[in-house]
Amino acid sequence: MTTLRAFTCDDLFRFNNINLDPLTETYGIPFYLQYLAHWPEYFIVAEAPGGELMGYSAPALMLCMFTVMGKAEGSVAREEWHGHVTALSVAPEFRRLGLAAKLMELLEEISEKKGGFFVDLFVRVSNQVAVNMYKQLGYSVYRTVLEYYSASSGEPDEDAYDMRKALSRDTEKKSVIPLPHPVRPEDIE
Repeated sequence: MTTLRAFTCDDLFRFNNINLDPLTETYGIPFYLQYLAHWPEYFIVAEAPGGELMGYSAPALMLCMFTVMGKAEGSVAREEWHGHVTALSVAPEFRRLGLAAKLMELLEEISEKKGGFFVDLFVRVSNQVAVNMYKQLGYSVYRTVLEYYSASSGEPDEDAYDMRKALSRDTEKKSVIPLPHPVRPEDIE
């Protein structure tokens, strides 16, 4: 049986099987520790019965690697207080089991409890598997962010979709009305 639990510092040494995936953004240890210190409730990991990380949702790192990692940010006065998915990653051998959906659900519940208006995330335009999954979970493309992801080996930078899902506090769903034009990374607040 899969166990969902809070991410711990020890998990930093156990999640390489998830982070080595080419579609997973990786960060330095100080970045993960910052999230763990500031937004521990948003750092969730899925652990397999044998103790291996299945995935994580930022903040959540993997044991049997399935994690989600996120944070709360924005302005309440401007109705921009929201949950942000920094990373969602599931180890290849544990994909298509509904783990990503469960992690996203947990992150959304935390964001609801914190009074967020919406949850947002960034995803590579080319990652259609992820884009379609997020759409199935109720997310829509709010805007395109030009050259958001840095490329390696001389290839051009890649655009991202900023996808959002309105929460119950946004009764008029204003947070998910798509912008009619793309933006640049420096234009993002």
